[in-house]
Amino acid sequence: MATFPSYPTHPQGDAGGGTLGHAHWWQKRWVRYGALITLLALSGLVILALVRQQTGTEGFLVGLGLAVLPVPLLTAAFRWLDRVEPGPWRNLLFAFAWGACAAALIAIVANSFATRWIATATADPNSADTLGATVIAPMVEESAKAAAVLLLFLFRRRDFTGIVDGVVIAGVTATGFAFTENILYLGTAFGTDQLSGERGLASMTAATFFVRVVMSPFAHPLFTVLTGIGFGITALTAERRRIRRVLMPLGGLLLAMGMHSMWNGSSTFGQYGFFAVYASFMVPAFGLLTWLVIWTRQRELRTVREELPAYAVAGWLSPIEPFVLGSMRARRLAREYARQHFGKAAARSVAEYEAYATSLAFLRHRGRRGRAGADFVVRERELLAELWARREVARPALAHAARSMAPAAPPAWPGYGYGYAPVYTAPPPYGSTVPYGSTVPYLPYPGYNPYRS
Repeated sequence: MATFPSYPTHPQGDAGGGTLGHAHWWQKRWVRYGALITLLALSGLVILALVRQQTGTEGFLVGLGLAVLPVPLLTAAFRWLDRVEPGPWRNLLFAFAWGACAAALIAIVANSFATRWIATATADPNSADTLGATVIAPMVEESAKAAAVLLLFLFRRRDFTGIVDGVVIAGVTATGFAFTENILYLGTAFGTDQLSGERGLASMTAATFFVRVVMSPFAHPLFTVLTGIGFGITALTAERRRIRRVLMPLGGLLLAMGMHSMWNGSSTFGQYGFFAVYASFMVPAFGLLTWLVIWTRQRELRTVREELPAYAVAGWLSPIEPFVLGSMRARRLAREYARQHFGKAAARSVAEYEAYATSLAFLRHRGRRGRAGADFVVRERELLAELWARREVARPALAHAARSMAPAAPPAWPGYGYGYAPVYTAPPPYGSTVPYGSTVPYLPYPGYNPYRS
């Protein structure tokens, strides 16, 4: 009986004579995290002070109470989209904090400066306001929000694997930005009502709340999601196609700016311009993008069902697991079974198993299409090791889900055809005659395992 191989946590090991322990102080993780948290906290304090200065304390509190209402709904919607391969919470927290703090601060400072400069240069305040709303604001705000997507794409590349990841990160960033912006607009509207002698949530506050929170809470996420889709396409594009990898995010950013500009300029299209743009452009665009994201989510589940059978053949997964892991309902049943019979820790372990298996399927999919990075083999080993460590808890739960879904389940080995399945990792610890890195054949019948001696 072979033992499970011990894999290094760092792909380079001590090659070249260096170790991670000799890294400079500014390269240490806690230093980078501390600097980032400090930056976001300072940005948040400054932006809150600026908003409070413009709205007053009472207006700020009213705006804060009203602006927070759509935030749980929007974040829950984006988290639901991300359930197939859920990203780490820290990425979403960073995205929201960047949008609410850093991006909002950049926008309020840059927009104010540009509007004053245009007003001084043209001696026409009305023209400055129009240009600021339709040209300057879309460019500044979408660029500031896109910075969060870019940072996560560059520094959390393993968590950024496709279009859904881009949509979720961009949407959460824009949700944070809209939250801060809504505090400003709602607080200002409340202050206007107070100056006119009205009490409570009067006409201006109610109208602003209806337009920004009820009618169009999805506006900012809708714009920035276009940028996220551009980065998501780049994540799916082979590294050799460098021009496409650069143009797709830029194209998404330009589309986001254009849609934002049209939305801001709708009030200049006449008395009913806002409603015309809302009904003829914003709602259809929202529906189209919603359909695209849900379709992409279903395609991800299909990828799981198509890619994982190769690992079931090799013995890493049980035969029915590719089907169970490719169904959101079956996944939920597995987690519920683990929670009811073994507790919350077991349910969490099953959820982690599902997430690692999904990442493995996506990794293999990229590898077959020539889109995997240089760390493909190391990453595959890491994911398989994580699955193997959780198999004792996860497999009974997944088997129960398969039995519960029996009427809908396909034959034992779905999706198989004759061909070759590249498997780059040593097999589970029951012995093997196939060397590491081999390309092994697989056949469409149960019980065939090329790794058994």
